[in-house]
Amino acid sequence: MADLHDLTALEQGDLVRRREVSSAELTEHYLERADRLDSVGAFVTLTPDLARVRALSLGTGTSPLYGVPTAIKDLNMTAGVRTTFGSAAFDDFVPDVSDGVTLSIEAAGMVSIGKSSTPEFGSPCYTEPDGLPPAVTPWDRTRMAGGSSGGAAAAVAAGLVPVAQGSDGGGSIRIPASCCGLVGLKPTRGRISGHPMYGDPVGLATAGSLARTVRDAAALLDVLEGRRPGDPSWAPPPDAPFLSACDRPPGRLRIARFVEPVIADVPVDPECVRAWEDASVLLESLGHEVVDVAVPLPREAVPVFETCWSVLTALSVVPSEREHLLRPLTRWLTERGNAVSGPEFGLAIGAMRRFAAEALTALAPYDAVLTPTLATPPLPVGALRNDADPAADFQAQKDFTPWTSAWNVTGMPAVSLPTHWTPDGLPVGVMLASRPAEEALLLSLSAQVEEAAPWADRRPPGW
Repeated sequence: MADLHDLTALEQGDLVRRREVSSAELTEHYLERADRLDSVGAFVTLTPDLARVRALSLGTGTSPLYGVPTAIKDLNMTAGVRTTFGSAAFDDFVPDVSDGVTLSIEAAGMVSIGKSSTPEFGSPCYTEPDGLPPAVTPWDRTRMAGGSSGGAAAAVAAGLVPVAQGSDGGGSIRIPASCCGLVGLKPTRGRISGHPMYGDPVGLATAGSLARTVRDAAALLDVLEGRRPGDPSWAPPPDAPFLSACDRPPGRLRIARFVEPVIADVPVDPECVRAWEDASVLLESLGHEVVDVAVPLPREAVPVFETCWSVLTALSVVPSEREHLLRPLTRWLTERGNAVSGPEFGLAIGAMRRFAAEALTALAPYDAVLTPTLATPPLPVGALRNDADPAADFQAQKDFTPWTSAWNVTGMPAVSLPTHWTPDGLPVGVMLASRPAEEALLLSLSAQVEEAAPWADRRPPGW
């Protein structure tokens, strides 16, 4: 008989609905695993007492994930629970309000067992917060889980929670999904509310799903999606649950593809190229037309993105008496951001929107776009981090992730799918993106790929 953690999140939710397993039993199962097996740096804070009280208080609910345990990223505010934003400068901060993501998870009847690890302010694409263990992929615990949702991905991949929320401003869901052998879904801009802080005036970042299956990722998107009354903008509401899209054939699609890196001149590891080529062949075998296209964003967009990224880092205001606790990379990006004038920032936002418009126009004839997710399989812990030279650190991150931020610029939904493993057992993802607000089509196509080449039965060492 399968253990509870062998089941998908949706299967666990179904057991709760049929009263074959209680939410309290599921919660105890995952609390025990998180306490015993977190050698992957998944959690910053576990909240067993709060989780038990919540699980016992649940009645019945309609969400397919009702009663299912999860984790909340340490960038997301949780009322009464320490939220550090991955920074030693906020190691004692306890918010008195929860943000929209946390409220949506609670409204769906899910049970958070703790806060998942993230790097400082979610900026780096690795999760190595000061004073805490690094988040590592359970497929090789000497290698990074990616970032910034590295703790969430490590937790799901190691079976410490069945599904988890992450956030993504330049690839922070899809990068750890590729490193950890998961589905990582970044939805379209405006799909999920930024309530109550609305802290990203550029529109790069959004919450999203990390899961072992496409259906689980879609079910979590159904939990998270939706606007709140104060939202400045929003995506059009879906006409049906996103989960239902996974059961609909996508039809014959035109799929663009390119492998040339977007933001860095960097060689692509042969295993990542092979994953991309194999995915192309699979898509063609499923009846889709796959077309080679030019890179839709010019290199001139890169410094514009970097200007916006550094200003966003500078917006994470730290009390002056605690600034010395910030990591060198954060200080370097903050200094860059503070050097940008208001008009320069406004011009950068305008330029980025024009670059996005050109890319969206070029890709409009295609239903989806295929690229690698990362330029290499997961790297050893510390391979990117360079406290002595933050500029080199930032460049190394760009070299590792030369495609992911393109879809943050355009606002398109994008997903990393774990379609490939290297001969020595490391996961390698491929990335599909679709037109804005077309998550349903993206999920339908992703579910078709998963059915043709399933991956959910793969288990990392120590599972």
